[in-house]
Amino acid sequence: MEKIRPAATADVSRIAEIMVFNYRVNFYPHFLNDPFYFGELNVLDTARELAEDLGGVYVYDDGIIKGFIRVEGRLLEKLYVEPQFQSHGVGAELLAFATDVLGADHLWALEYNKRGQAFYKRHGFELTGEKMIEDEWVPLLKMELRRQQ
Repeated sequence: MEKIRPAATADVSRIAEIMVFNYRVNFYPHFLNDPFYFGELNVLDTARELAEDLGGVYVYDDGIIKGFIRVEGRLLEKLYVEPQFQSHGVGAELLAFATDVLGADHLWALEYNKRGQAFYKRHGFELTGEKMIEDEWVPLLKMELRRQQ
């Protein structure tokens, strides 16, 4: 986990790039909202927003920032890995850092993101049955870290 560090202001454009690309790849196919995903959602504005508040943001940096997490209290708010670096252990390291070091124990996953849900399940999370709608149209499912008996 020595590759994981708190995000710095100099990282915001890279973090924004990873986030915007992941939103387009993972969410656009379900919502098909061109004005949002290819207009309103852009790297420059996302980087500006991130620069205002990097609290709880950590990057996986092995010379190249390959992914990031944002943890708010015990909530894993975001975990994104550059698609070219997915399935190489980056997400697993970020998730372990979020749970083991930062104490994250729950998250909200996009209902349609079966790949993401399977990833979290492999790492000890389970669906709780709770559901919420974010921004009036985004269905999210709550997942909690299983407690070891």
